[in-house]
Amino acid sequence: MKERLKELEQKIGYTFRDFSLLEQAMMHSSYTNEKHLPKNRCNERLEFLGDAVLELVSSEFLFKGSPKMPEGELTKTRASMVCEPSLALCARDISLGSYLLLGKGEEATGGRKRDSVTSDALEALIGAVYLDGGFTNAKEFIHKFVLTDLEDKKLFYDSKTILQEMVQAEKGGKVTYRLVGAEGPDHDRTFAVEVLVADAVCGEGKGRSKKAAEQQAAYKAILSLRKQR
Repeated sequence: MKERLKELEQKIGYTFRDFSLLEQAMMHSSYTNEKHLPKNRCNERLEFLGDAVLELVSSEFLFKGSPKMPEGELTKTRASMVCEPSLALCARDISLGSYLLLGKGEEATGGRKRDSVTSDALEALIGAVYLDGGFTNAKEFIHKFVLTDLEDKKLFYDSKTILQEMVQAEKGGKVTYRLVGAEGPDHDRTFAVEVLVADAVCGEGKGRSKKAAEQQAAYKAILSLRKQR
């Protein structure tokens, strides 16, 4: 496992002085439960800390980057930037799920790909970097891996809303989603969905939940509609 985590260090461009912090950041509660380790050994405490650091850094980023944005809009934008789907996208960029220590049950039910698990692990990793290297290193990590490609990320995790607004603006008819398939066992299913605009298929998506498949279908529909313009 140590070699795998050394690989993660190289990927994020940060070397831990206290390597046990990185190990703890990747330790899911299902693993500590299974190994009968103390509850405080899992990554939940680091996640709590990382969440606070992330909130401060993203708040400063918005405050300085959008000097005329009112408080209510700042709050709303920050919430969407650091919401679970957005953080899970960031975690996916560095294949964070593949480095997690999971219990057998969590592993069998697809925990490595679950948004809630990977987004929490990303916050725990931020907490670990903060404890190990201080605020500057944590801030650098957040800017590099979370506060990048924000427009693209927003387009993805908010794609259903954006597609609806695009179609309404062009009076293009009704947007509907149609489940066209599901495969795999109950605990590890993949859903396939089509999105229709005025009864014409505009995008297809796959995901581990119907909602995720709909988001991907909407994202592809947006890209398709933009090309047509």
